[in-house]
Amino acid sequence: MIPIKPVREGQASASSAASTAASPAEVAGAFLRPGALQLSALPPLSLYVHFPWCVQKCPYCDFNSHEVRGSFPEEEYLSALRSDLESALPLIWGRKIYTIFIGGGTPSLMSAAGLDRLMSDIRSMLPLDGAAEITMEANPGTFEADKFRSYRTSGINRLSIGIQSFNARHLQALGRIHDDGEARKAVEIAHANFDNFNLDLMYALPSQTLDEARRDVSTAIGFAPPHLSLYHLTLEPNTYFAKHPPSVPDDDASAEMQDMIAALTSDAGYQHYEVSAYGKPGRQARHNLNYWQFGDYLGIGAGAHSKISFPHRIVRQMRYKQPKAYLENTKAGRPIQEEFELERDDLGFEFMLNALRLNDGFEVNLFSERTGLSINAIDKALDAAEAKGLLYRDYRIIRPTELGRRFLNDLQQMFLD
Repeated sequence: MIPIKPVREGQASASSAASTAASPAEVAGAFLRPGALQLSALPPLSLYVHFPWCVQKCPYCDFNSHEVRGSFPEEEYLSALRSDLESALPLIWGRKIYTIFIGGGTPSLMSAAGLDRLMSDIRSMLPLDGAAEITMEANPGTFEADKFRSYRTSGINRLSIGIQSFNARHLQALGRIHDDGEARKAVEIAHANFDNFNLDLMYALPSQTLDEARRDVSTAIGFAPPHLSLYHLTLEPNTYFAKHPPSVPDDDASAEMQDMIAALTSDAGYQHYEVSAYGKPGRQARHNLNYWQFGDYLGIGAGAHSKISFPHRIVRQMRYKQPKAYLENTKAGRPIQEEFELERDDLGFEFMLNALRLNDGFEVNLFSERTGLSINAIDKALDAAEAKGLLYRDYRIIRPTELGRRFLNDLQQMFLD
């Protein structure tokens, strides 16, 4: 079994990307290019805001994060985010925002006043759903009770806390800036101020035993979080761990840890609904679900990705990645570094790459709604996956089997061709 590459809470994965905004004629359907899509309805829309700074770069991290060297330009960055959002508004006129995720980096390095300014700017420009889920990533070591009370007052209604481990030795091996005591304190502060929060943990850590992994998961469950994200440590390219690989548990030991996690979380009443996600009833991460169901998202901030649907095409964008380049180009009115339109031939793979991460799969009609294609477009791959026992399907639902979940990379790859 090959570990699935983790996708941290709130982080959209990038693949291909898109062109410019739709013209009025195209939106009205008066002009259709050969091969243009015909979406019956636009999917739900989320907002992702990227904060690129952190106290220290972790040796396993391949996300767009940069160490703070003394200080970071908070006011300048917040102004850039506002300008970025303003420039993107023509792409999403009239569309409501159902979820917001502020990720990083370490967004909890922001001052209470800075976060309040960001949320005020967002509300002034975007129509938010009355029940919008608004999540902010936070790392232990940056937790201050007063600041987090202010975050809640500003509109944050869900936290995602990067615990990673409650074991001091493993935290040190992972290069985390907090210790086990600060990890516990962070959860206590979250409990006191938020009724909805997620705990991020990792397993298959350097020299970690099955009992140590069990203690981490049991400790996390003991805090009764509404949601857990449990990631297998992977050695990603262009990280310190890739250049200096630590000794990590082998595949058999990792599989034992996965089985242990499945048993403990199930016994505690968590639903394992996505590769790395476990939620109490009604507490699934709505922002992430929108990703997995091939919904739309506007990403603003350094390196943020967007996927935006129009009636006849789907667009992907990426902002400038380096904070300095992002600030300079946003000030000049051009925050977008790359922009592409998804090709029809790529849509089946793009959809399945996301939707197959969901243990319960997806309703057959969702494929056509989100891609503009008939499900027959991927019949050959569906037949092959079903024949190998990796996929179950009937007239209503398509989902990975238990074997398919264990070999998800192989299952996803079948739709690439």
